[in-house]
Amino acid sequence: MKKVILSALLALGPVAAATAQKTSPVGLQLYSFRQEFPKDVAGTMARVKEMGFREVELAGTYGLSLTDFRKLLDKNGLKAVSTGASFEDLEKNVPKILEEARAFGVKYVMCAWIPHQGDRFTINDAQRAVDAFNTAGKLLRDNGFSFCYHIHGYEFQPYRNGTFFDYMIENLDPKYVNFEMDVFWVRHPGQDPVALLKKYPNRFPLMHLKDRRPGTPGNDTGHVDVESNVTLGQGDLGIAEIMKQARKSGVKHYFIEDESSRAMQQVPESVAFLRTAL
Repeated sequence: MKKVILSALLALGPVAAATAQKTSPVGLQLYSFRQEFPKDVAGTMARVKEMGFREVELAGTYGLSLTDFRKLLDKNGLKAVSTGASFEDLEKNVPKILEEARAFGVKYVMCAWIPHQGDRFTINDAQRAVDAFNTAGKLLRDNGFSFCYHIHGYEFQPYRNGTFFDYMIENLDPKYVNFEMDVFWVRHPGQDPVALLKKYPNRFPLMHLKDRRPGTPGNDTGHVDVESNVTLGQGDLGIAEIMKQARKSGVKHYFIEDESSRAMQQVPESVAFLRTAL
């Protein structure tokens, strides 16, 4: 009977077959479906469940209250591991972040952007971030949460004999602040995710998995055409090798993030790749 069902699914195409498979080996950053959620929050959440995901990272509630969004997560058997917080709230409104984190039942709070002018990141921007993150990170830790900063590429602009990332990781207290490695935004400015994981073990408890279309020109601005995001395993990042090292270097939670317009198609294909590659 199972063979009959699988044959029928395969006849519908690889996406349908992948969608109906068992639990995903990694989680999903819900931002991947930012086009679909505003149109149908409940239906899109159900699709996330159908794709096999059980862990998610949050990116807003799409108009729902914190309570109603949590109920929808629970209904679909989805555990929120991490939620996003703005830099502005980290500087000025940590109680708001705490309220949201408690409502969702997460362990991690992450910030994905440090404000700066244009494409250039400066030492003043880095120093401001270090002060804000160390202060907010301590408050979050004191309340039972762990804070991570999501690398976004511009941190690898040159500073002294290294980069601004070197300055930040040296000045951010690991008791209060660690990192979420977005493997795309490490590779895109010319860095090596595997080397970074080896150099800084246990500083990256969270990881975003995405892949880059071969031939995409890199930069250190934090900006790129989102259509350069391709199905995991079809790009030039070497996802399997990165994840092999990540397991040795203390990464605890992985989230697929696909920012392309094809995310609804590509995410199940990425899950299928990970099942064979891991």
